[in-house]
Amino acid sequence: MKTLYIECNMGCAGDMLMGALMEIAPEETVRQLLDLQVPEAHIHADKEQKCGITGTKVRVHVHGEEEESHDHNHGHEHHHHHDHEHGHEHHHDHEHEHHHHYGMLEIEHIIRDLPVSDKVKENALGVYKRIAEAESKVHGKPVEEVHFHEVGALDAVIDVTGCSLLMEAIGPDRVIVSPVNTGSGSVKCAHGILPVPAPATAEILKGIPSYSDGTQGELCTPTGAALLAHFAGTFGPRPLMQVEQTGIGLGTKDFPKANILRVFLGEEMSADNPSKPADGLTDRVSELSANIDDMTGEELGFALEQLLDAGALDVYYVPIVMKKSRPGVKLSVLCAPEEADRLARVMFRYTKTAGIRRQEFSRYVLDRRTEDDGGITVKTYNGYGVNRSKAEYEDLARRARETGKALWETE
Repeated sequence: MKTLYIECNMGCAGDMLMGALMEIAPEETVRQLLDLQVPEAHIHADKEQKCGITGTKVRVHVHGEEEESHDHNHGHEHHHHHDHEHGHEHHHDHEHEHHHHYGMLEIEHIIRDLPVSDKVKENALGVYKRIAEAESKVHGKPVEEVHFHEVGALDAVIDVTGCSLLMEAIGPDRVIVSPVNTGSGSVKCAHGILPVPAPATAEILKGIPSYSDGTQGELCTPTGAALLAHFAGTFGPRPLMQVEQTGIGLGTKDFPKANILRVFLGEEMSADNPSKPADGLTDRVSELSANIDDMTGEELGFALEQLLDAGALDVYYVPIVMKKSRPGVKLSVLCAPEEADRLARVMFRYTKTAGIRRQEFSRYVLDRRTEDDGGITVKTYNGYGVNRSKAEYEDLARRARETGKALWETE
């Protein structure tokens, strides 16, 4: 199983991730990226050093200037919402009269016009949507009213599209990301001083393991966070793997600790037999459970719906006999370990239990992919000697109703 591991010991910015991926991507893809025609923007990639370590430094110039703050750690792609340009001193008096603000629609048009595959476009738009939704929530404005300054917007378009293009060419079976170092302290912006991580970054990092090692400054940006959230399958330590390629992307600012992002590409190995490549995926899962004897079937059904809507992987209950021979149920909720605390609150909110048990499990999982087959969503499952597919029930049922056929006749 080809696994890509992204190490974010000094956070993540779009340009740093792009630089690291360039070092492990096919040469023709890197050339395609450097030749990408984004209006008024040009990409430069150079070999430089941080703390004696050589890596790739990516710079994006829009109208001949770089999106960079005087005191910003990475010197990259902040998006400059028009109400507050977080993390940057980029609101100069001359505010570039030839520049204007870009909304999500304009950004979507730019991405859709690029000479890249539909898959790259969809991934790029998915990443940008995460950024816009976070900015929307932070600023209390609808997504369509979120605007980005031109330099920041085009810089981020290149980072997001470039990383999506490189990821498609590298083609890992799964992506694992380390816990993310956000940095700490505060950064200046046009309207004051903001805490690190910036509010939009904190919003995107929800559900993702993150920390600060005390480094003063902003190490993870909204674009970096959104790229990780979009592409990562799981978060955690680097698994047992036979590394075949490594890549290093450089930040801009110098710290005592090398300001780099590293990627490792290789074959993931089986934990019980290190000489054998893993033939499927494994991950960790938490199970929250409670014994309940004072809720009606309707109340339990409603709680089940709320837990699934809140992001549980699965929710079920089974009948049990409790003390004094009272009939009851054992309610179980499966979730990602980083979601357990949040889902425990949801469980307390919608059930009458006074206590919840938590257990951690390793599990074997098949690699799951979703494809569109003529309007029918098809899920494919691979790994551990299995290769099968299954059409989505709702799509089959809709087609059966439209055609008057039986369900199995629509497959």
